[in-house]
Parts: sequence; structure tokens; C-alpha cells
Amino acid sequence: MTAQIRINEIDKLEILTLQDNYIEMTTTDNSVVVTRAIPLKDGYFRQSVLAEHGFSAIVKTGVNGKIRSLLFDFGFSEDGAAYNAGILGADLSSVEAVVLSHGHNDHTGGFDKLTEMLGKRNIPFIVHPTVFRHPRYLKLPVRDMKILFSPLEREKIAASGLKLVESSDPVPLLGNTVLFLGEIPHKTDFEKGFPIAHYQEDGQEKWDPIEDDTSIVMNLKNKGLVVLSGCAHAGILNTVNYAREVTGIDKVHAVMGGFHLSGILFEGIIGRTVEELKKINPDYIIPCHCTGRKAIMEFEKAMPDKFILNMSGTKMTFTA
Repeated sequence: MTAQIRINEIDKLEILTLQDNYIEMTTTDNSVVVTRAIPLKDGYFRQSVLAEHGFSAIVKTGVNGKIRSLLFDFGFSEDGAAYNAGILGADLSSVEAVVLSHGHNDHTGGFDKLTEMLGKRNIPFIVHPTVFRHPRYLKLPVRDMKILFSPLEREKIAASGLKLVESSDPVPLLGNTVLFLGEIPHKTDFEKGFPIAHYQEDGQEKWDPIEDDTSIVMNLKNKGLVVLSGCAHAGILNTVNYAREVTGIDKVHAVMGGFHLSGILFEGIIGRTVEELKKINPDYIIPCHCTGRKAIMEFEKAMPDKFILNMSGTKMTFTA
């Protein structure tokens, strides 16, 4: 049985998305939870938040008025998330830790620009050790085509000023208000990983279970857990259930992030995933990034009162 880790209750949680796959400047659905980006300059729409196939967010926890923050992932392109951070006026100088959900390019690509904005402050950078696995690639069933993932190198991390922390186990952060989940056990009978993901080791090609895939979890006072995933290659049900197991808290307030249900390899498990998340009954379901259009529509149809569509530049605010 997994040893439980106590995670402190928080009064407030803000998740500002620096990068996601979607943007709609004309939406009018702001609420106590949702704040959409309206980047004006001199009273005019002169620029837009950028959307890309990637994810990055600033996460802020509040306890008795004390705010602490971390950066979760870096987005895809070199400039995208950093550009958005700039026009959104996001303050990265107060970031106390950085977490990487896994070592794929759509979560590491903006590393250089965002770490430059962080400054060389020797703050912890928490990753699973297999983030550094290389060469790593997707093997497509077309003429043995391979799509390679660029490695994230320890030397680059050291040069950035971040203090590397490698862990496959859960790691408490920000005064134990955030929990890095570490390696997530695969327990469901339908979340089987990414079948075309591979890597080379000692000259041999092996299937990549993407053990570095992880998420973070927060505990909102009187409301329950908020789980934020990058891609959930381990399976979003495996992820949420592991968060409940590790923290000993069953109630889930919100599930947000990439659920990796996009494309023909995963569309067959959309129905089962929706069904199982309905059983968990979170107050909010916020599929992002790699969840895919078909899955997102199914979540909205199945849980219309709980569903929120995320976008680049959107801030989610959860309060006790």
C-alpha cells in the first residue's frame, strides 16, 4: 500500500495558463472561476495570446493571504509561452519552484526563454529521472517513420541556474501546498499508454512507458483535490486515483490538464474515461492540450454543469 503524504489545505488556488491549444478572443464567459485573457494595448486589440500544441501554467497557492507560486511546464515553441507571459503581465520573479510533467517537446520547448524570465535564482526544478532518456521517439506505422523528441540536457538545466531535483517518488512543494506526484502506477485495465512511443537503450529499441509522466495536486480547503496534468500518458484515471491514494483524500474538486485522448489510437477509450471520471464526480472538469476535440465534446456533453473549456491566457481561480 502506498504511504500517504499529508498535503496542507489552501484557501485559494490560481492556475494561469501560459500556453494551451486553443484561444478565442471573443468569448464572454468570465465568472468567479474563469478569467479570460483580453490583452489590450492603449485601449485597442493590438496583440493576441498565442495558442500552440503545448502546455505551460503558473500555479499559485494561497494560505492565510500568503501566496506562493510555481511554474508547471514550458510549452512547445521557443517563444510561445514566454511571449504570452509577457503580454499577460505574468510575474515569474515570484516563482519558487519549477515542475516538469514529462520530457516531450510540447512541454519542454520553451525552456530557454522561460528560465531566462525566471532569472538565475537556484530554485528547485523537479523532474522524474527518465526525463533524460534519449534517443526517444514516436514510431509511426508509415515507412518506419520516426519523430524524435529533443533531449532536455542536465548541462542546460545547470546553465539556467535551476537546482535539479530528480525523483520518482512524490515531492511536497511550496510549504507542502503542492504535491509533485512522481511516477504514477498503471492500474486501470484500459489506460495502456502510448503504443507508438519508443526509445533506444544499449542499441535496442524498447517501448517507452513514459514513466516520467506526472502531475501535481493541491488540496483546497473544504472542497477537495485539484489535479493538474501535463499529458496524463499514465492515464488520467490512474493519475487522479493515485493522487487520492497518496493524499488520502477522496473528494476531487477539479481535474485539469491534458488527458491524451486525441487521435485514432485513443478515441476508443474516450467513453470509458468519461464514464469513470463521472463516477469520481469532480466539481469541475477542465480538459486541455492533448485531450482532443472529440473527447472534449464528450466531456462537455456528459458533464455540462462541471465542464470548463480552457484556453491560452485563461486564469482559473478556485477558493475555499
